[in-house]
Amino acid sequence: MRILHIADLHLGQTLNGWGREREHSVWLDGIVDTLVSEEIDVLLIAGDVFDGINPSGESQRLLYRFLRNANTRRPTLKIIITSGNHDPSGRLEAPSDLFEVLDIHVFATLRRDGDALRPDAHFVALHEADGTLAAHVCAIPFLRASDLPGLSFSSEKGAGSPVVTAARRLHEAFGMHAEAICDGKPVLAMGHLHCRGAKEDTGETADRGIIIGGEHALPADVYPPIFSYVALGHIHRAQTLDEGRIRYCGSPFPLSASETGYRHGVTVIDINGTEITHKHLEMPRPVQFFRFPDQGAIRFEDFEARLGDINPDEYDDPEMYPFIYVNLEATGPASVLLQDAERLIAQAPVRLAGLRVTRIREEAEDQTIELKSLDETTPEDLFLPAFLKANKIEAEERHIIAFREALTGND
Repeated sequence: MRILHIADLHLGQTLNGWGREREHSVWLDGIVDTLVSEEIDVLLIAGDVFDGINPSGESQRLLYRFLRNANTRRPTLKIIITSGNHDPSGRLEAPSDLFEVLDIHVFATLRRDGDALRPDAHFVALHEADGTLAAHVCAIPFLRASDLPGLSFSSEKGAGSPVVTAARRLHEAFGMHAEAICDGKPVLAMGHLHCRGAKEDTGETADRGIIIGGEHALPADVYPPIFSYVALGHIHRAQTLDEGRIRYCGSPFPLSASETGYRHGVTVIDINGTEITHKHLEMPRPVQFFRFPDQGAIRFEDFEARLGDINPDEYDDPEMYPFIYVNLEATGPASVLLQDAERLIAQAPVRLAGLRVTRIREEAEDQTIELKSLDETTPEDLFLPAFLKANKIEAEERHIIAFREALTGND
């Protein structure tokens, strides 16, 4: 049996104001092709299907069109979807009655009977073509503090994190049911959280760690050993934890500047009897990403030359123009550099994803800060570091003169 593990689609996401529907459409078409070429039997989507709790009509159409195409191209395909922290749980689950006709199973909320958890309602059996049971999947949606049983912050000091304790109790309930029904077959789990030890995304626009009741991440051992493979979403960098048992497949393509260096792709899982193996399958990016420069900062004239190397004949669809991130060296006033760079970019077949100006200092800066009272300082003393911070260069004599004139009210 072959399973495809994907996550963190973030349908509806924008990058610096640019919509990404065409990218998602191309990538999802590629996933459908992969389902066919890799002869996939089960598709797992581990959360953050949408980018926000109020997805647009186009974002929802992208999802439904993808599910329909997947079902058309692979009629025997089983699809299991769990929610992420970005997803609108109710809206994700709303079409469940229709989905089940297509063998699509959505888990965006915990199943309960009154206040009692129903672990059995979170399991999906996987069968071979001849009807033989091959494995089970335990589908766990994104968990909020209110989902954790018996969560209490009044525990005795030194007793450990109450969130971890409650999360472990919840997963143990799923594990106990898995033990009862597995019949010697593998059991896979799905989740959407930050697992301790995972290499986090970095950068200003990266997805931050999920906070559950004040807890940043959960340890890998909240998943009982009965789970042979744990398909996770949330961290956008593909990676494995716990000796390969726990897997983040990563996001489809760069969703921020911090992700441009990732090897984006999906995870193919093979089940042979009780043995589970997996491999990373790199997927082509629908749109190119350029960073100028790869590291550090670039002088304006060098950026102009490199921008000119991008051949406009290669790109005929503005919605598929490459994204660029630019870090200019502050060789002049930042405001002037930014204006000149934006003018150049507007004339090129690219879309601006990020632009900044950085001042490069040849000598190490003295980190000592001398604190002064208002009686010991002047407006000009405050203006000079403020100008440097805003423009990334020292104020010139003309700037100081203009400040003095503004201060005194002279024209």
